[in-house]
Amino acid sequence: MTERKGIILAGGSGTRLYPLTTGVSKQLMPVYDKPMIYYPLSVLMLTGIREIAIITTAVDEEQFRRVLGDGSQWGLSLNYVVQPSPDGLAQAYILARAFLAGAPSVMVLGDNIFYGHGLTQLLQEANAKSSRGTVFGCRVHDPQRYGVVAMDESGRPTAIIEKPKVPPSDYAVTGLYFLDETAPERAEALTPSERGELEITCLLQTYLDEGALDIARLGRGYAWLDTGTHASLLDAGNFVRTLQLRQGMQCGCPEEIAFDQGWIDSAALESQAARYGKSAYGEYLRKLVQHGKHW
Repeated sequence: MTERKGIILAGGSGTRLYPLTTGVSKQLMPVYDKPMIYYPLSVLMLTGIREIAIITTAVDEEQFRRVLGDGSQWGLSLNYVVQPSPDGLAQAYILARAFLAGAPSVMVLGDNIFYGHGLTQLLQEANAKSSRGTVFGCRVHDPQRYGVVAMDESGRPTAIIEKPKVPPSDYAVTGLYFLDETAPERAEALTPSERGELEITCLLQTYLDEGALDIARLGRGYAWLDTGTHASLLDAGNFVRTLQLRQGMQCGCPEEIAFDQGWIDSAALESQAARYGKSAYGEYLRKLVQHGKHW
């Protein structure tokens, strides 16, 4: 099996967050103590993905390079792909076609945060399915605001309905997509929607039509946060702050995941800790060096 590669879609102009994003990419806005993109990056790392493309605008590319570098500090290989214009989520697969080079992929939206015990296992189970697609559905109290998954009696997805007046389930489709190597080819065959975009729901429908799409359900105890508005950005920051203060553990920490996975050693971790100086984040990394994950 060809190793799956990762995509983080971090383009767009973030107009819903104006004036905050008039000078800074939305995906680099702070979510409590880290740039927003650290959280989706961590999801890919928990999956075991080490080769990742960051899709962003020509204007913002340098900002991302300054924050993330080439990824080697985390044992990763980060590539940057420029998005000429935001023409729909499915466009990402066309832009990343050369990077993927025939490999299956997992794409995560740069403004999505996932949290929950057992998440790593769900991610790795989806990663093991090389010839199918998997979407992640999360229970929400207002499904009519989202793309909603309809399922049969066995729990298999039968349709994805955008903003249904009568939702067929409480499971909204999140911004996390595990697709096989045919995704770029399928995306290129799509017709733009009425709003002129290549819709991700249309791409997923091609898998549904073939009975080749699974759903991983995030039920009780999981959190899925979209940080696209001022209110949801603040909610996400408070959520992360509460978790970290109560547990004394970081949420969305690339250094910790890389150290855990054996992608970097204690010397590299110590170097990262020194980079962050006397900040709480730097202190946390120093504890990892001294005591390991479970101090």
